[in-house]
Amino acid sequence: MKPPLVLIPGIQGRWEWMQPAIDELAKEWRVIPCPLPGEPGTQSRVNGSFDSFVDHVDGVLDAAAVERAVICGVSFGGLIALRYAARRPRRTEALILVSTPGPRWKLKPHLQRYMKWPTLSSPLFFAGAFGRFWPELRVTYPDVRERVRFCAAAMSRVLAAPAIPSRMSRRAKLAEPERFECDCALVKAPTLVVTGERDLDRVVTYDETMDYVSLIDGARFQLLDHTGHLGIISAPERFASIVSRFYCTL
Repeated sequence: MKPPLVLIPGIQGRWEWMQPAIDELAKEWRVIPCPLPGEPGTQSRVNGSFDSFVDHVDGVLDAAAVERAVICGVSFGGLIALRYAARRPRRTEALILVSTPGPRWKLKPHLQRYMKWPTLSSPLFFAGAFGRFWPELRVTYPDVRERVRFCAAAMSRVLAAPAIPSRMSRRAKLAEPERFECDCALVKAPTLVVTGERDLDRVVTYDETMDYVSLIDGARFQLLDHTGHLGIISAPERFASIVSRFYCTL
């Protein structure tokens, strides 16, 4: 029987964006995608507290009839995974944080401006995102044809499962006042921290994510080289291999 792994997406909330990683992980894992509250297929809603994400993950596990699983959070989803591991140690077999904003994360000034008018600002936000990802993809895919194919496939997933800027804004505002360093002290599960290369992740800085290695007792680190923030979908085979090797050492 394949071990269960809950995969929590980034702030956009859509599991569909992670499909390449899900496909690779599914070769050895029972992958349980965990779209964020408010997205299609979910019943729960955010109730004004970041802790509502903990209840949401409980609901996802209950619906899958799984009592205990590896909890893997990607980017913003890593903050949710961290809080879950801290509050639900009996249900967390292991914790994996992938390119996760640091435990002292705060909205940067330009993001605060986007959050004031999320829908109106969304074209600028997504245009900026493309500019941040392009240098990374030039390293991951030196061949321009492979790079274009990756971008076309990623864009098709985004268009098929669009992010809603207002939901993203609400999630960011819930996270900003939290003190995630307190959660780090409560994590008892074996923990793996995964990042791309220092100069390639233009979304979450390498040093922010690396704080978890020192703050969570016994946390291990694995570099997903030749990638930045998009490593789980630009190098899904290598990402799945990292996850499986970690689990084999537990």
